[in-house]
Amino acid sequence: MLKILSVVGARPNFMKVAPIIEAMKQRPREFQSRLVHTGQHYDARMSDSFFRALNLPEPDAHLGVGSGTHAQQTAAVMQKFEPVVLAEQPDWVLVVGDVNSTLACALVCAKLLVKVAHVEAGLRSRDRTMPEEINRLLTDQIADLLLTTSPDADENLLAEGIPPARIRFVGNVMIDSLYANLERAKQSSVREELGLKGQDYAVVTLHRPSNVDDAPTLAGILDALAQISDRLSVVFPVHPRTRGRLQEFGLLDEIERRAPQLRLIEPLGYLDFLRLYSGAKLVLTDSGGLQEETTALDIPCLTLRENTERPITVTMGTNRIVGTDAGRIVAAARDALDAPRPPGHPPFWDGQAADRILNALLEAR
Repeated sequence: MLKILSVVGARPNFMKVAPIIEAMKQRPREFQSRLVHTGQHYDARMSDSFFRALNLPEPDAHLGVGSGTHAQQTAAVMQKFEPVVLAEQPDWVLVVGDVNSTLACALVCAKLLVKVAHVEAGLRSRDRTMPEEINRLLTDQIADLLLTTSPDADENLLAEGIPPARIRFVGNVMIDSLYANLERAKQSSVREELGLKGQDYAVVTLHRPSNVDDAPTLAGILDALAQISDRLSVVFPVHPRTRGRLQEFGLLDEIERRAPQLRLIEPLGYLDFLRLYSGAKLVLTDSGGLQEETTALDIPCLTLRENTERPITVTMGTNRIVGTDAGRIVAAARDALDAPRPPGHPPFWDGQAADRILNALLEAR
């Protein structure tokens, strides 16, 4: 039996770990599961509600690191995670995604000579101004097993000198969560509560510092959203960080007056948000996960960045990279609504990635 210590720190991690823990429950003779929450996301709306919606067990350890600079947060996770690893003595530590907790826990394991597996390895944006890109690069260099979502991720790792024996193409575990919860999400009444039943609408998410911390950039994106809302309702669940910047830059009252069809709402729980965006005619986002989920659901997606670490969503899916220029965003939105791309699904985005991950851990022990 393998003892697996899985680490979550921020909301995107929860959707990746939940199917793996569920798969371990179905294989109790092969795996013992332990869960650590670093507390990188500490707002209940961004953390606790997602645990409940995804049927994740209570963490066996909660580190409670909270916010801080990148250095402070990474150091705090390392300090608090090391005693947990020493006490648990796991066969594998499983880290997912690209947040500060991912890198911090991988570093602890590398120094303690505890094997670490990285779920969602090999993704590259080629933009080292993104903190997530640094976390991805460094985690992949020190992880013992690199579990990839797409063939281009394998190619990235090989080009960086990673031995093929450390790489396993397992598919996209985010899509496991998506498919597992689509039916449950139908119980949500969020579309009815927002008066969207039977209507066409778009959904927006926006949280990256490069987009929300710069007033002209944020104002330009809002201008594009206002223009798009002339054609169909645009629903914008506002991340707490983003709402703070809207207030700081004096944009909140202005956009509510100018564009009544652009609806700024509070953040939603996982199932409510899934129900909302799964019915959208268009999604606009700077998130990585939504690029993947919209590809799986054949929903046109505009990525409000100049690059993506998930290029397969562009080459095989419904995603388009449009940047932050208002004119470019509006033109792309019109094109996506009038002539959506034909659907295409990458290999192994089939809802079975969690079992392939567990098989890879068994093979590599």
